[in-house]
Formats: sequence, structure tokens, C-alpha cells
Amino acid sequence: MKFMNLENINLVKRGAFWTSLLKTDQLNTIYFNGERRMRQYRIATSVFFFIAGLTFATWASRIPAIQAKLQLSDAGLGGVLFSLPAGLMFSLPLSGWLVSKYGSRPMMIAGALMYPAILLLLASAGSVFILSFSLFLFGVLGNLLNIAMNTQAVGVEKLYGRSVMASFHGLWSIAGFSGALIGTLFVSQGIPPFFHFTIVAALTGLLLLLFYRNTLPKDAGNNEAQKLFVKPDKAILLLGMIAFCTLLCEGAMADWSGVYFKNIVEAPASMITLGYVAFTAMMALGRFLGDGLVTKLGVKSILQISGSLITAGLLLSVFFPNIVTATAGFLLVGFGVSSVVPIVYGLAGKSKTMSPGTALASVSTIGFLGFLIGPPVIGFIAQAISLRWSFTLIAILGFGTALLARKLKLPQANDNPHDMNPIKKNEMKTINNKLDNPRPGFVAWPEKASSQNKKRDNNIVHGRTRSGGYVAYPKM
Repeated sequence: MKFMNLENINLVKRGAFWTSLLKTDQLNTIYFNGERRMRQYRIATSVFFFIAGLTFATWASRIPAIQAKLQLSDAGLGGVLFSLPAGLMFSLPLSGWLVSKYGSRPMMIAGALMYPAILLLLASAGSVFILSFSLFLFGVLGNLLNIAMNTQAVGVEKLYGRSVMASFHGLWSIAGFSGALIGTLFVSQGIPPFFHFTIVAALTGLLLLLFYRNTLPKDAGNNEAQKLFVKPDKAILLLGMIAFCTLLCEGAMADWSGVYFKNIVEAPASMITLGYVAFTAMMALGRFLGDGLVTKLGVKSILQISGSLITAGLLLSVFFPNIVTATAGFLLVGFGVSSVVPIVYGLAGKSKTMSPGTALASVSTIGFLGFLIGPPVIGFIAQAISLRWSFTLIAILGFGTALLARKLKLPQANDNPHDMNPIKKNEMKTINNKLDNPRPGFVAWPEKASSQNKKRDNNIVHGRTRSGGYVAYPKM
């Protein structure tokens, strides 16, 4: 830091330079400590998203082996697998209430400890009943971890004062890819599921031990006690409907993309999974780009663009069902889907009428219904008419994201709901009861927001340069 700049020369003339330098250094310490803590919170929360994604992908990668172990038919496996969403739906109101009552930090730590541990029950299940019960618990604990870590992400986003939610969900996607790759490796080496699941559970336990101390200690938003069942307000219902439209499309892509490429696109056997790979890869990429786009373009614009991309991509694959255009269409759908759920979760967590955990649980309940309803609806329409007509209907419903986004009422007039810095804009304009900054080249620090020194020097204003330096100068 350059001590003798133009601003401090005036202080030297007044004989107040060393006093102002000491106070400015105190502000520097407070500022940089806050920056370091925010970074630690963000990294720790990202680790919990990685744990959740890795755990789920680990289970999914060994489903065929467990099916063979219990000698389940396809229909029998389908019935057993329904236990997982059943546990998830059962726990949605309970998870929101627990997070609201006890806080997201202890619930997230408990979920991250027990969720991977259930993998061992799944691997050692010797009967259909035990496997079904274990999957039910897997759904319950997975949802508890999901609600708690998204509540933490809402708090971290509020500290940053800009959109960072999509990057957390991007880590979940990366963890899913990692889990799939690890599963493929273990399957190719003939390693049994129990040993595979034990390694993953141990790895997640180590990550938990290393990072749990750096999690956010207190939740953001409305922390009043909530009932187990709370009627969501219109804003939460609207966010839930946006999530419903998007997750309906996501569920359809997850379950029917391979069938579409096989029966409609008529892709070679080696390329049947190309559509789903394109969709998931672009969804992961879109989540890492999403925060910057939201900050630059605004929430409403991104939601409207996302809905348009979903519709355009599906219609492209319907009207031109060849391998190139269908793959391009699925890429558009993946990018369109990528940022919607993180945005919706971020907005729900800032509800003024509900606690973050309860609001997230409400939005997740409505949205997950779309994820469950989408695949069977496609199957019924495909059986009655054709699979192409099914995808056309999903394209229309996907555009509902863009239409519903127009009705959102955001807290800021500039369409950026993430501007929630601890230092408010109006405080930046008022210093010592004097409006505006007397030095336009600098941004003044508000003493009451940043300084722990109760004594106020009415003759000195502390500030920072546009390039990041820190100064103190006399009030004009």
C-alpha cells in the first residue's frame, strides 16, 4: 500500500496521517478476513454438494450388479427402485422442518455422514425387503442433505452479494461424472459393490472431517420457527411451477433420450447414449457459466432464455430426427435446463415469509412432481400416438419456464436479487450524515458497517480506490 498519496498528503498537513493510517489498516484487516471467510464457506459448501453427487452416482453405477445379485426381473427392479423417490417425497416436509428448527449446518453434517453410509446397507442387502427399505432411507437422507446444503448455499450467496448457486450445482454434476467413472473402473476390475461402496463412504467421511468446520454457522433469511406443514405463498408456488416445468423436461431426458435415439433417430447401437451424454455434459457446463450470465443479464432474462432453449432444442430434435440435429437439440436442452433449478432455489431461499429450509422443501416438492410425472406421461403418449408427439408436448411445457418467469416479482428493481451485501448501497452514499462521496475517484467505507472502532473521527473519511487500494482522506 502506498502511504504517501495525494489523499494522505492532505492528512499530513492536518497532522492526522498516522491516526487515519491506523484506522484504515483496521478496515483492511476486517475486509480481508471477511473475504477469506466467505471463500472458506463457499469451498466447504461445494464439498458437500460433491459428496451428494458422488454418493448418488456410486449407487446408480452398481444397480445392474445388485439386480443380478438378487435375481430381479426388470419389473421387479422397477418396483424396488420406486422406494427411493417414495422416501424422497416422504421426507420433503420433514427435511424442511428439521432444517428450519435445528439449522442447516447440523442437518447437513448429519446427512453427509449417514447418506453415504446407507451405501453399505444397499450393497449388503440380501432380500428385496431390505433393499427396498434401504433405498427408502437413501431417499430420506439424500433429501435431508439436499435441502440443508442448498440452504447453506443460499447463505453463502447472500454473503457474496451475487449469484453463486449454479456453481454449487455444477459441482454436483461433476461429482456425478466422477462417480460414474469410478464405478465403471471398479466394474471393469471385477470389484464387488460392497468394497466399492466402502471406499466411497470412507472418502466422503474424510472430506466431511476436513471441511465441516468451515460451514456457515447461521442460516440466512427468515429463521422463525416453522410448522411441519406450511402452506406456500404465491411467490413460492410460482417458483415451484417453474421448477416443475424444468424438472419435467429433465426427467424426460434422463429416461427417454436413449429410447428416442434408438427408435426415432435410429442411431447405431454404439451411439444410442450420445443424446444423454450431450445433454448432461452441456448441463454441467451451463451450471458453471450460469452465475456469470445471471449477474450480467439478470434472473428473468436467463429464465426466459432457458425456457426458449429447452423448447427450441426439443423441437429441433423432433422436426429433424437425425443424429447431428438431434444431438445439437439435446445440447440446447441441457444448457437451457442447467441454470433454472439453481436460480429457483436461490430465490426460494430468500423468501420473506418462510424459512430457507421450508421454502426450499416446498419448491422441491412441486418441482420433483414434474420429475416423476414426466417419464410416465411420455410413455403413455408414445404408446397412444408416437414418441415424437411426446417430445413435442414436453417442448411446449418447457416453454412454461419462460412464460412463468415473466410473472416473477424480484426484490430489486435492477432484476438482480443477489445484491444483498452486508454493506448496503445507501450506506455507501451516506458517511457521517453527508450524502455522496466527496472524492468521485474513491468508494468510501461506511464506518458503522465495517469498523469495530466505536470512536468516529468526524474529520476523516476512509475509502478504497477503484483499483482496490485503501486510503483515508479528510471530509470536504
